[in-house]
Amino acid sequence: MAEDLVLDTPIRNWVLIPLSVVMVLIGVLRYFVSKLMRSFQVPDPKIVKEGQVVVRARNLRAGANFIPAKSFRARRFYFSNEENGLLHVPKGQGQNPQAQMFSDPNMAMDMMKKNLSMIIPQTLTFAWVNFFFSGFVAAKIPFPLTQRFRSMLQNGIDLSTVDVSYVSSRSWYFLNLFGLRGLFSLILGEENAMDDTQRMMQMGGFGFDPSKNLGAEKDNLDIMQHDWAMPKFEQRAEAVLRKLVH
Repeated sequence: MAEDLVLDTPIRNWVLIPLSVVMVLIGVLRYFVSKLMRSFQVPDPKIVKEGQVVVRARNLRAGANFIPAKSFRARRFYFSNEENGLLHVPKGQGQNPQAQMFSDPNMAMDMMKKNLSMIIPQTLTFAWVNFFFSGFVAAKIPFPLTQRFRSMLQNGIDLSTVDVSYVSSRSWYFLNLFGLRGLFSLILGEENAMDDTQRMMQMGGFGFDPSKNLGAEKDNLDIMQHDWAMPKFEQRAEAVLRKLVH
């Protein structure tokens, strides 16, 4: 049977609150440091053009049913024909993202700065938490949880008799590490808020190939079935009005 614990007030004052405040301050400081280390890069006109073409093709797919079939076929041919279509990428002309990165030292340097600004604070903070706050039960979740959450919420505590809803200090560090995006959006603004989960996703998306987007959008446009909505507009309007009346 799980044991109920009484959380000591000094643990809240000297472990839980300081750990939360430090994590917020480190996140804000890391944002400004990464902003200072960021170098200005002139965007590649070809990549910008390809991105705008993809957006236009997606807008065509979104509003395809509001134009006649002849107009849709003409626009689709303009985007996806095999001779000079905007979405057609000839074989052998696709960009190699890794080769492009190594050919541009500024891109590799920016990536290294971004990784260092994330890895170094995480390593130092985890070492600080592990040295000073290891083994504390810092908080309790106000609702019951299953045993699957034990490894996530009680990292550093090897007691199977403690209820799963209790959170260790080390687990509280990880919860703050990956869950402060909402608070950062209030402090830094929505466009600047980014937690460590998104930073890791950006690292995993390293070496993005824009030509693959063109091919994928071309395939989506080729297989799309056109269904003009105007002939059925009166029936749809009548059905909506009947629902409102009844």
